[in-house]
Amino acid sequence: MKTESKPRIGIVGVPPLTIFQELADQDIELFDLDEPLVKIGIDQASSCLPRVYCAILRTVVVNSLELNLDRIYIDVGPGKCDCALHTATILQAHLPGTEIITTRNLDHHDFGSPLCRTRMDMMSKMTAITRSIQSPLQHPSLPSCTPSAGFWGVPPRDFTLLEPFPDTTHVYGWSRCMENKTPANFALEEYCNPNIPTVFFAQSFCAKTAMARHLASIHPHGLYVDCDVTAGSSARAKIQAFLELSGCL
Repeated sequence: MKTESKPRIGIVGVPPLTIFQELADQDIELFDLDEPLVKIGIDQASSCLPRVYCAILRTVVVNSLELNLDRIYIDVGPGKCDCALHTATILQAHLPGTEIITTRNLDHHDFGSPLCRTRMDMMSKMTAITRSIQSPLQHPSLPSCTPSAGFWGVPPRDFTLLEPFPDTTHVYGWSRCMENKTPANFALEEYCNPNIPTVFFAQSFCAKTAMARHLASIHPHGLYVDCDVTAGSSARAKIQAFLELSGCL
């Protein structure tokens, strides 16, 4: 007897908690479309988006075109960006068989950020942070470490950018908002620790590059970094040298 396959659901950004509460009761396959999931060149997104869009949204497009999804939830509120709204409109035109649902995450209940403050390999830490949004449950308690360095910004498309950071790095910016499940909490996003050397990061062509550069300019010991699709050796070397000269490594 033929059995139906599980619904294939994609998410972009951080949809409201109510969405994840609904999905938690369903037998589905869930895909975080912000992450590189398919082995297709990002240039394939050029049929939908210009190159001046950030690598994250171009990755969303490539994933959406290839994964044969039944439904996509896209946060287009202040916790994401206007470009996400335009991307949703364009995807609907290119994927008539996929239901595109736009959301505006204005949640304000704080879930906390234990992952951002615990001692952990930075690539593993950022992976755990991005995965944490899919669970509607309260975060488990984790011990907080004394920070030796800071990373402020969005999760990079290429997590190898995080390799130079010590395990005692605290995470700030939109990544912390992500774990807190409040992507539109601007006060939390702008917060950083002035007492530790901090790298301020955003994807090239992302509107958050303006705030990243501004905060780096007024931080007592800040470094501004942006990169497009991949974290090249020069970007990692720049971060490595900054952390070494700051005595973090």
